[in-house]
Amino acid sequence: MNDQVWSRDEVDSPCVQVCVVHPEERICIGCLRSLDEIARWSRMTAQERRDIMADLPARAPALTRRRGGRAARLKG
Repeated sequence: MNDQVWSRDEVDSPCVQVCVVHPEERICIGCLRSLDEIARWSRMTAQERRDIMADLPARAPALTRRRGGRAARLKG
């Protein structure tokens, strides 16, 4: 019997099942991909996926900016 698990030589999806699109940046706050990247992921080449994966960490700071909150509402 063969105990080896079958695996594919593909770049895994960065999806973390937190699928919420940031209203201004238009990227998923969970995986940091654009809607187009998410839709095309299964049809992308391994190199396209690697390129996107390399770019994802640079996208995170755009989501950490506060848009106002309670203090901004009270100013108005």
